[in-house]
Amino acid sequence: MTTSAPPGNRFERRRAETRAALVRAARQLLAETGETGASIQVIAERADVGFGSFYNHFESKSELFEAAVVDALEEYGQAFDDRLTGIDDAAERVAAGFRLSARMADSHPELMQIVRRRGLAHIHSGNGLARRALRDVQVGMDSGRFTVRDPAVALSALGGTLLSLVELRFARPDVDGDEAAVELAEMVLRMLGVPPDDAHEIARRPLPGAG
Repeated sequence: MTTSAPPGNRFERRRAETRAALVRAARQLLAETGETGASIQVIAERADVGFGSFYNHFESKSELFEAAVVDALEEYGQAFDDRLTGIDDAAERVAAGFRLSARMADSHPELMQIVRRRGLAHIHSGNGLARRALRDVQVGMDSGRFTVRDPAVALSALGGTLLSLVELRFARPDVDGDEAAVELAEMVLRMLGVPPDDAHEIARRPLPGAG
């Protein structure tokens, strides 16, 4: 089996690599400072691509930084898909999401800094973790696990609480992140309508996979 791309695909492969390098550079800048004021020249140099390459992929810096946020949020959501495969209980998925997010502040700091700084504007965006969380809320409502009436309102509450947890992990590293995540997960489950005893137990179930 050949390992080289057909000649006709080489240009597209290089083009995709250049775009990915620009997005990575923008993600790094967002994680470091949260600012988007860097010049296109600075971004291109960080990405190790030519200045002119920028406009082959993006019309503006705003478009690039938005693409970087969407890319980070999709990676965030995919991490949950990978870890929570096989868990069908919507309540357990919600609780595990809080606890995994707290741990990812340590294991994926660049990613979680972007979530921290830009996540609020994407709670109802339909991408990344938001799309998956809305799905889990709806599943919980349909099964009777959750008693909330409006999934969008529930998503607002979940997203705001989750972002507060992420902020806590970075702003107060002295706080036990795992314990804080468990406590918040229990509170959120109760808010969604899970009975207190069940919420307490679900929030403390072993997480799937390695921590």
